[in-house]
Amino acid sequence: MAHKYGIDRHIEFNSYVRAADWDSSTDTWTVTFEQNGVHKHYRSRFVFFGSGYYNYDEGYTPDFGGIEKFGGAVVHPQHWPEDLDYTGKKIVVIGSGATAVTLIPSLTDRAEKVTMLQRSPTYLISASKYSTFAAVVRKALPPKTSHLIVRMYNALLEAVFWFLSRKTPVFVKWLLRRTAIKNLPEGYDIETHFTPRYNPWDQRLCLIPDADLYNAITSGRAEVVTDHIDHFDATGIALKSGGHLDADIIVTATGLQLQALGGAAISLDGVEIDPRDRFVYKAHMLEDVPNLFWCVGYTNASWTLRADMTARATAKLLAHMAAHGHTRAAPHLGDEPMDEKPSWDIQAGYVKRAPYALPKSGTKRPWNVRQNYLADAIDYRFDRIEEAMVFGAA
Repeated sequence: MAHKYGIDRHIEFNSYVRAADWDSSTDTWTVTFEQNGVHKHYRSRFVFFGSGYYNYDEGYTPDFGGIEKFGGAVVHPQHWPEDLDYTGKKIVVIGSGATAVTLIPSLTDRAEKVTMLQRSPTYLISASKYSTFAAVVRKALPPKTSHLIVRMYNALLEAVFWFLSRKTPVFVKWLLRRTAIKNLPEGYDIETHFTPRYNPWDQRLCLIPDADLYNAITSGRAEVVTDHIDHFDATGIALKSGGHLDADIIVTATGLQLQALGGAAISLDGVEIDPRDRFVYKAHMLEDVPNLFWCVGYTNASWTLRADMTARATAKLLAHMAAHGHTRAAPHLGDEPMDEKPSWDIQAGYVKRAPYALPKSGTKRPWNVRQNYLADAIDYRFDRIEEAMVFGAA
C-alpha cells in the first residue's frame, strides 16, 4: 500500500532520529538523524513522532545466572537473527506476555518442541480472525460506511470488555477460564498455567487468534512450564523445583523498556529538556513544547484508535494555524496547580520497572491521559483548539 500510494518515496529508510532542536527565532525544528553512519539534518515547521513508547535498541533481560555457560543460541525477540535456523530444535521461550504467546505458535511449524517457561500466568483471550458481523455489514453497505460501522463495533466490544473486567472481574475470570477449558486437553492444569494471581486488565490481556496457542499445546507441539529459573547450564535451564529444560535455543521474551520519543534528545533553543518533566496535552503534545506531536495508542484497545485521533487532531491544529497566520502553537499549563500521575494505570512489568519513563499525566483535562476511546472520541468532536494553547508567529 505504501508503494501504491507513493508513501515510500517520502520515507528515509535505515534512519535513526538522534535529536530535535527548536529555534524560536524562526519557529522551526532542526531534526538530526543518522543514516548509514552519517549524521544528516532536516529542518521543518513541525515534528510528529510516531516512534511509540518502547526502547527498540535494547529490550529487558534479567540477570540470569550462568547464561554464559549455555552452549546454544540465546535470542531476544527484538534482535532476532535473520539466519536463525530452528528446524528440528528444542526451543525454550522465557516469558508469558504478548511476544511469547505470539512467537510460540509460529515456531512450532519447524521446531521439534517449544516450551513456554513462565514465572506466573497471563490472561489470554481468544478471538476468531473471521467476523460474521463484519462480513455481513461489508456485503450490505458501501465500503466507507461499512468500515466506520465495523470500526465502532470493534471499539465498543473492546470498551465493554474492559469495563466488565474492571467492574465484574470474577465474571471475566470465569469467562476466560471457560475458554481455556474448552480449547485445552481434558484434565489440563489450568489453575497452575493459565490462572493469574491478579484481576483481568490489571495487566494487559494477550490476544491469541483462533486459540492458536491452546491448539499448539493440545497438539503436543508446545508445552507450558510454570516455574522459576535457578540457573543456566550448558544444555539448558535448571529450575528451582529441581527440574531441567533441555534446549538448543533459548528465547528471552522477558519484556521491554519504556522510552519516550524514540530516545531522541529534545531541546528548545539549544537547551535540552527532559520529556518526563512535562505534562502531556490531550495525549499527543507536550507542555510548553511548540509544534511537536507524539502518537501513542491505548493500553486497553487497538493502537490505531488513538493514532487516528491524534493524526486528525494534528491536522485540525495545523489547518487552524494556517488560517490564522500562526507559525507556532504550544500547550501551556500556566500557574494552575496540577497533580501528576503515571500515564498508565496498568501493572505490567515494563511499567513497574520505569513508572516515570514517559511524560506525565495530569488529573484533569486536557492534561490527563485516559485509556477510554469513547470518552476521547466525544471530546475530540467538541474539541476547542484554543484550549490551553498559546499561539504566535515568527
